[in-house]
Amino acid sequence: MKLPSEGGWADALAALDERGHAVLPALLDAAECRELAALYERDEPFRSRVVMERHNFGQGEYKYLRYELPSVVSALREGLYPRLAPLANAWHERLRLEPRFPATLAAYLARCHAAGQARPTPLILKYQAGDYNCLHQDLYGEHVFPVQATVLLSAPGGDFAGGEFVLVEQRPRMQSRAEVVPLGQGDAVLFAVNHRPVAGAHGFYRSTLRHGVSRLRSGQRFTLGIIFHDAA
Repeated sequence: MKLPSEGGWADALAALDERGHAVLPALLDAAECRELAALYERDEPFRSRVVMERHNFGQGEYKYLRYELPSVVSALREGLYPRLAPLANAWHERLRLEPRFPATLAAYLARCHAAGQARPTPLILKYQAGDYNCLHQDLYGEHVFPVQATVLLSAPGGDFAGGEFVLVEQRPRMQSRAEVVPLGQGDAVLFAVNHRPVAGAHGFYRSTLRHGVSRLRSGQRFTLGIIFHDAA
């Protein structure tokens, strides 16, 4: 795992604030990506499996990891959260939302667990040729941390073709805007979970985001999802 430098963090947070998403290049190396993808064929690291077609979520499947999380997943979650918490607080302040977020992941998870949100939410997703993920938001209860991350574990052009990460933003009284975010193996995309503040003529308003994955044309694609709030 290689977290960004101070300058890299400043650029990423500025992009996240301006556009609702930002890429952290080479967050994991190829060996770490392969190790996480290989977990998918085992049962013991996971608490549940979801086949997307059964729920009209798309095609493909994913598994939620159980506590204790794999060390690299735990390190990512704990390393990313304190960098994102100040921006999360700024977003809530601009939108006049409560609550504010504590400085550490442990303190935030204690709040989630006290409210009955105690099931871990990091997950690994598996797509094969023809699979896709419909536009959605990862909301699991009352407590929602407003930023999450997805790490691409497979190599585009080698392991798979197609399967692009897609964000769609809806601003009030405007048509939706879609953006494809190119990722390489080990890259992470940070993005707004449900909405972000956008400056308007009379202050800030909420812009709603949803994310998904376009249809995989060939091969096999694995991703790691890092969500900071736990599930009820």
